Amino acid sequence: MANIPYPESYYAASANAAPLRPTLRDDVETDVCVIGAGYTGLSSALFLLESGFRVTVLEAAKVGFGASGRNGGQIVNSYSRDIDVIERSVGPKQAQMLGQMAFEGGKIIRDRVARYQIQCDLKDGGVFAAITHKQMGHLESQKRLWERYGHTQLELLDKRRIREVVACDQYVGGMLDMSGGHIHPLNLALGEAAAVESLGGTIYEQSPAVRIERGANPVVHTPQGKVRARFIIVAGNAYLGNLVPELAAKSMPCGTQVITTEPLSEELAKSLLPQDYCVEDCNYLLDYYRLSGDKRLIFGGGVVYGARDPANIEAIIRPKMLKAFPQLKDVKIDYAWTGNFLLTLSRLPQVGRLGDNIYYSQGCSGHGVTYTHLAGKVLAEALRGQAERFDAFADLPHYPFPGGQLLRTPFAALGAWYYGLRDKFDF
Repeated sequence: MANIPYPESYYAASANAAPLRPTLRDDVETDVCVIGAGYTGLSSALFLLESGFRVTVLEAAKVGFGASGRNGGQIVNSYSRDIDVIERSVGPKQAQMLGQMAFEGGKIIRDRVARYQIQCDLKDGGVFAAITHKQMGHLESQKRLWERYGHTQLELLDKRRIREVVACDQYVGGMLDMSGGHIHPLNLALGEAAAVESLGGTIYEQSPAVRIERGANPVVHTPQGKVRARFIIVAGNAYLGNLVPELAAKSMPCGTQVITTEPLSEELAKSLLPQDYCVEDCNYLLDYYRLSGDKRLIFGGGVVYGARDPANIEAIIRPKMLKAFPQLKDVKIDYAWTGNFLLTLSRLPQVGRLGDNIYYSQGCSGHGVTYTHLAGKVLAEALRGQAERFDAFADLPHYPFPGGQLLRTPFAALGAWYYGLRDKFDF
């Protein structure tokens, strides 16, 4: 079997040292087999190990190979659909429980970083930037909504204040969330993997799950081995393939693109983002950016439906960066890459169980960094017999994309085109 390396990215080039992990070539037994060594799988494994379970993690490539090691690195609270939309869909009781969990993922990340001494360039502070007055009105409503659920580390920024935190003339205002922030995402995953192993968990790399044998004691087969377990957690997200056919119809892999500049001078970096906060705008097809630990600008945006890799990522993203920061016109781009996330029609995560012993969480729809860490906790609770919070997610309604797998990509692209027009013309 071919050895799958990390894609060429700034994160892979600046990753902390990690051990060479074995490929599964045996038959093993465990309490829980976790499929996928991204944030969902690693978070689940950590919470389960802390509760006394034996855990084996299977990873098709390397720890953090997928979205967990390629994303924008921003700690963004809540979900891709806000709580008021959820409330209209499922009612106040379920929405209340989901709202109370909406700000937990960032706390889990900070707890993991502190407890396991993970070196991942953690910085506090995230800004939502409004390009139009309509978007600013939405942020004002969002602040009131989040405060209803006890989330109070928020400050509305007028045009003068937002210029103090980001040197961009596009914005009419914004909102600062001091419990947001940013990290080196691959180093966070590598640190969490080391924590899993420190607690006695086993991680096999280059060991894709190719078949699940369902039953009272399910078995996960890899090309050269198998794992028999009491429970399985499916945490492959956009990289799961067709391993679990029931999960494929209601989700769609999408690609997002990221570029990273050469290191900037201290003076230039500080002039762009004086407080070193991360920023995302409020458009449907949003742009997001931040400084790395070594003062590069990491800038991402755009969506490719169906997860195709664009031929020239820099040609797509660099103009967006220069629109925000024309002062970077002579700065070289050192890295450009794409990564896939999993989109659901509702833009809410899909959580559930198949039979009595196969659990899954997927479809973060672009808000994965914080949600996946919460998902690991909720999945671990369910395996311990405390399923109330798990059920709050599992009871969310989900529907297949119109037209099935053949037409889901053009339908989604058409919807994005419409929302792109709304962003542009503010209607």
